[in-house]
Amino acid sequence: MQERNILKKYGESFSEWFEWIIREAEIYDYGRYPVKGMGVWLSYGFKIRRHVVELIRLLLDGTGHEEILLPLLIPETLFRKESEHVRGFEGEVLWITRGGHEELDVRLILRPTSETALSYMESFWVKSYKQLPKKYYQIVSIFRYETKMTKPMIRVREVTTFKEAHTLHEDFSDCERQVVEAIEIYSRFFDRIGIPYIITRRPQWDKFAGALYTIAFDTIFPDGKAIQIGTVHNLGQTFTSVFDVKIQKRDESIDYAWQTSYGISERVIASIIAFHSDERGLILPPIIAPYQVVIIPIPHSDNAIFKMINEYCDKIANILMQAGIRVYIDRREDMKPVDKFFEWELKGVPIRIEIGYKEIQSGIVTVFRRDTMRRKTVGVEELIQELKRCLDEISYGIELRAWSWFKSNIRVINKFHDASKIVKNEGGIAILPWCGNEGCVHKLIESEEGIEVLGEVYKDSLARLKIELISIETECGFCDKKASTFIAIAKRY
Repeated sequence: MQERNILKKYGESFSEWFEWIIREAEIYDYGRYPVKGMGVWLSYGFKIRRHVVELIRLLLDGTGHEEILLPLLIPETLFRKESEHVRGFEGEVLWITRGGHEELDVRLILRPTSETALSYMESFWVKSYKQLPKKYYQIVSIFRYETKMTKPMIRVREVTTFKEAHTLHEDFSDCERQVVEAIEIYSRFFDRIGIPYIITRRPQWDKFAGALYTIAFDTIFPDGKAIQIGTVHNLGQTFTSVFDVKIQKRDESIDYAWQTSYGISERVIASIIAFHSDERGLILPPIIAPYQVVIIPIPHSDNAIFKMINEYCDKIANILMQAGIRVYIDRREDMKPVDKFFEWELKGVPIRIEIGYKEIQSGIVTVFRRDTMRRKTVGVEELIQELKRCLDEISYGIELRAWSWFKSNIRVINKFHDASKIVKNEGGIAILPWCGNEGCVHKLIESEEGIEVLGEVYKDSLARLKIELISIETECGFCDKKASTFIAIAKRY
């Protein structure tokens, strides 16, 4: 591998480091495709993406969600039916106005999200409470004409890994139950991949267009900025009333159904890269690593011995595969073992096995852990048990490290002006006591360039963070009224 000499210290020049790592680790090619804001998933990155997608599918399928696939194109007539939704997305829409040489009678948009398209179809599909709840999801590309500076995986015009779930319910209480379930699903999902987060209820001025309210998951990147990595929306009857999605209820009355929606994107994969890395490259969580183990045969000058080494590698690989471990043998003859070591460390493979003549003679393998950068020899008989223990330790260790860093960048501060100075200078998230009145927050936030409100912090989220809070018997950080809850602010992507 080239550019070994420009490895960047973790957290320093994060944007440059991030673009370097996704390029050199062969994850995502960004900036060379001739449409701004669109990148290409390379083979290794696509494997990471596939395992992330499989994990969220497993969680959704296990909670009664059904996968569907809606058309990419939405006619303008559908899109414009819900006025608040239109106001929220119209500036980001990509239009199709012509087919071949002919102007279209009805303009089409590339979906920015699918509430309008699905609600229209649900008006045909669902007629009774007996069919509810309905929980649909799809994993697709969406398109938004991002006008700010685009960033790979973080701010793009084609979101290629958009998981959007849409649910339909008989009443408000079941809708609220679904919001809780969605939060639990996302919490389990982020926990499994070791991404720390804070959960907030977005202020009304920052909710999803058309929603009653929005719940968001945010994390912090090494440059100190917060980034939204997941959202859950209670849509109420906003779209069902517009698209006439009526159901017969248990009491035989007719009413509009209730909806939720929730989504994640490739920002999840960007977060994995941002958190689970060091100055040498990635340290992938085993659950989503393309290869959990890579085997490196060590060449020998005697061809007969080298053949034995390769046969031994095959034997070890077969043992691992039978145990359900994803394994790859790197047999490239045009690279020295040390260069292979460097490449697979860069790509974040959790465990490397080195096999040479001495390993064959002793009936052992040399095991290298990417997280600790240490080697040990292990007998073949105990290899599976040892590897599974190591993979569990790696998963736990990188999650612990990520949460520790995340918590160290969250501060509880009494007053907004003090909090804004710290956030501007040091980054991270500041949590303040709050009276619950959005007006007092909005007025101050508008006067502070670069600082944004994440929202009211969920109590469960505060408990997970285990942060020592200021007594709630104090003044609001934004006005002189008594505080009743807590709110988070940060610099944001």
